Amino acid sequence: MLSYLINGISLGSVYAIIALGYTMVYGIAKMLNFAHGDVIMVGGYMAYITSSYLGLPYGVAILISIAVCTLLGIFIEKLAYKPLRSATSLAVLITAIGVSYFLQNAALLIWSSNPKSFPNMVNFGTLEFGNIRITSASIITFLSCVVIMVALTLFTNKTKVGKAMKAVSEDKGAAQLMGINVNATISLTFAIGSGLAAIAGVLLCSSYPNLTPTTGSMPGIKAFTAAVFGGIGSIPGAMLGGIILGIIEILSKAYISTELSDAIVFAVLIVILIVKPTGLLGKKVTEKV
Repeated sequence: MLSYLINGISLGSVYAIIALGYTMVYGIAKMLNFAHGDVIMVGGYMAYITSSYLGLPYGVAILISIAVCTLLGIFIEKLAYKPLRSATSLAVLITAIGVSYFLQNAALLIWSSNPKSFPNMVNFGTLEFGNIRITSASIITFLSCVVIMVALTLFTNKTKVGKAMKAVSEDKGAAQLMGINVNATISLTFAIGSGLAAIAGVLLCSSYPNLTPTTGSMPGIKAFTAAVFGGIGSIPGAMLGGIILGIIEILSKAYISTELSDAIVFAVLIVILIVKPTGLLGKKVTEKV
């Protein structure tokens, strides 16, 4: 049972890091970037290519992956989402799905559909406590999640740029009148979210080493579910939702059914939203008329 919980926390930490990217973009720009999962895939391929083909050290490969995904996030925001700032939510959603399919098919053309065997870039041995074995990947994934969550919380609450992000999330028009560069702030938000996607891609592929053009699709959907589960727009909620989701998925696979585990995860989400529509840590927003 304890080993399943450890695996669930490790998987949930990956979901949480991805969910933090979702919740940053939605919290600031009020956009659902469904291409976020495919940025994870791009991050995985960048780390794989730079380490396996170019022979660079894993640390350098990870940094290059983060840099590429950060620039990709800015590019996607400028090209696809910026022209839709005043468009309907449906238009933004359809565009996000289009960007997602574009990235998947571009990866398919470049790298083909053959799975790549991703190296474990965070493998530094295994800790053993009796019958319990904890891999270094599990420890690093969880610690990365905690550090990122704390760093984002401090960044948004304590820095000038972070406070500008909160102002933009409250009212873009008023923020612009106060001298805040709304376009730059939203671009920075996408950059941070995409950089987190690269980290999540490396951690995910290190634990589940088959890398394909659709690697990020299901984790991206589950991470979005985790963000909603914890209260989308809430940074601690994204982490909590991700970890709980990971534990539910692993326990469902272990004790109920591997085939039904995804259905159980989404069923739990439905129940939670019926009881608490704003998510576990989400706040109810009252609109003034």
